[in-house]
Amino acid sequence: MLINAETLDLVFKGFKATNTDAYLDAPSQKDEIAMNLASTSRDETYGWMGMFPNMREWIRPRHVRGMTAHGFTIKNRPFESTVEVRRIDIADDKIGVFKPAFTEMGQNAKRHPDEMIFSLLASGFATECYDGQNFFDTDHPLTLDGPTTTTVSNMQTGSSTPWFLLDVSRGVRSLIWQEREPYTFQQMTRDEDEYVFKTDNYLYGIRARANAGFGLWQLAFGSKATLDETNYAAARAAMMGFQADGGRKLGITPNVLVVPPPLESAALHLLNTETKDGGGSNPWKGTAKLIVTPYLS
Repeated sequence: MLINAETLDLVFKGFKATNTDAYLDAPSQKDEIAMNLASTSRDETYGWMGMFPNMREWIRPRHVRGMTAHGFTIKNRPFESTVEVRRIDIADDKIGVFKPAFTEMGQNAKRHPDEMIFSLLASGFATECYDGQNFFDTDHPLTLDGPTTTTVSNMQTGSSTPWFLLDVSRGVRSLIWQEREPYTFQQMTRDEDEYVFKTDNYLYGIRARANAGFGLWQLAFGSKATLDETNYAAARAAMMGFQADGGRKLGITPNVLVVPPPLESAALHLLNTETKDGGGSNPWKGTAKLIVTPYLS
């Protein structure tokens, strides 16, 4: 193949098409549990964290809920994936041998937000959220009437493999995927590029700028206790009892159970079987969608 701007453009388009097709076809679970928020700067501050405005009868002037009571900032991070292609391989028409590499690159880019989101979820026992407590904690502060305060737990302690219960039915969620710049395929193939001049190789890759962050802890429950009927029931009951500041019930209904592969069998048994181990109907059948992901480990 004659190497010139036109042929290099055709090669780039071919590599990009392979990459894009793989990206679009790859499965992803991120959208099932995280809310997608666009970013317009190097970081974003979410001042509405912790605010649950409710409806009330309008008999006096509007009751305005301030949106700056809590602030939580998510800073965008740059990410890249790059491969090197020898100029002589393109000149010798060896383009086809690179298809698997660009297919894998596209699939990995699609999976990257999943890895970020689920890894963040797993880190919630030791990572702070907007109220200054760890995302999964036994002491989230709650203000009831006037000066009366208390604490709320959204976790179960223990030494077993962690599992997570989420409510993803609302306009806000417990996890945020913040994207500043989407995953974009790029090239460095000009003769005047320093890398090309020094190495006689071309570079192709993907770049993006984004990050994962925590949303509202009230919409998630983390457990280190054994995944069984008793602990699952307790987690659901705890979430459905969560209140906003002022004591109003939040109306939370957990509907997604997230587990790592070692807990898949227990989760399937809990959510899919008709009868309990000791006999009788299983009241938890169908109460949550199951998501199994390796990124919790």
